Amino acid sequence: MIRQLRIFIATFTLVLASVIPAWSQSSIKVSLDSAYLLMGKTTPMHIELIAPSSTAGQLMIPQDTICDKVEILRTLPADTTDIKNGRIQVNQEVLLQAFDSGTYILNPIRYIQGSETIASNKLVLKVLPVPVDTLASIHDYADVVDVDRKLVDYLPDFLVDYGLWILAALIVLALAYFTFKRLTRNKNIAAEVVVTIPPYELAIRELDSLRTDKLCEQGREREFYTRLTDILRQYLQGRFGINAMEMTSTQIRNILQANEETRLSKRNMDQVLETADFVKFAKVRPLPEDNTRSFNSAMQFVEDTKPQPVSAETEDNDNEEQLKKSTTEK
Repeated sequence: MIRQLRIFIATFTLVLASVIPAWSQSSIKVSLDSAYLLMGKTTPMHIELIAPSSTAGQLMIPQDTICDKVEILRTLPADTTDIKNGRIQVNQEVLLQAFDSGTYILNPIRYIQGSETIASNKLVLKVLPVPVDTLASIHDYADVVDVDRKLVDYLPDFLVDYGLWILAALIVLALAYFTFKRLTRNKNIAAEVVVTIPPYELAIRELDSLRTDKLCEQGREREFYTRLTDILRQYLQGRFGINAMEMTSTQIRNILQANEETRLSKRNMDQVLETADFVKFAKVRPLPEDNTRSFNSAMQFVEDTKPQPVSAETEDNDNEEQLKKSTTEK
């Protein structure tokens, strides 16, 4: 009885030892849809791998060729499935292509798992040549054919390729040129049409502006007298043709004394110029009464020397004198 039990245990151990490796070992197998391939066409090679899931491994697939004349066109993504009992099944396809006819033995696909390397079975692929239509008779060369040519055929290549862009650029440049010329012409016309303000009106307008600014009330007396004297100098230039902007105060006084139209109102100009020289050069700070007096003197000088309106009688006398003069000359 004990001997039979020992025999049973030994037999069970041997069976179990033979089954467990069968579950844990890896296997790899490759297959083709057809052993024949037309030259230049493609065919898939199927890879089936069964390996333990507990140990990581690597499937070694060549990158370019699987043998000397058979190329690997593309490797498709692998599909991994858990088949229980601690094993996985990996299915993957590789597209093969060949351009030389012949019979080729494909190199095996290898799987490395730890220190163990297994190889797949070897396949045989026969590549068939493409049928070529051989000419039974020799044909003559074709005659030269006259091609209908258009104008575009005689143009340079860059005009044919970029003709529309060049035309658009020329149109834009032309529009820009005419717009620039028109704006320049309008600007010149606007510059030519300059409204000339009489010296008297210009002086009165600038004096009113100076009074409105109230510079003296802000402690800016020097700026006040500079603007006041500039207004009077410009008035003398426009009204009497005196280049007062380039003259000193003494020279202006002498010119006004020699002019009959300004001689009577010269005292007002003297008062303004004298006070202005003290403020600008001697740095004297005038009293508010001095500022008011200077402004009123400048205003009075302009009013006294403004052009007088020409009466109709005087204009008629001038016309008669011109008529008599012209008759005498004849």
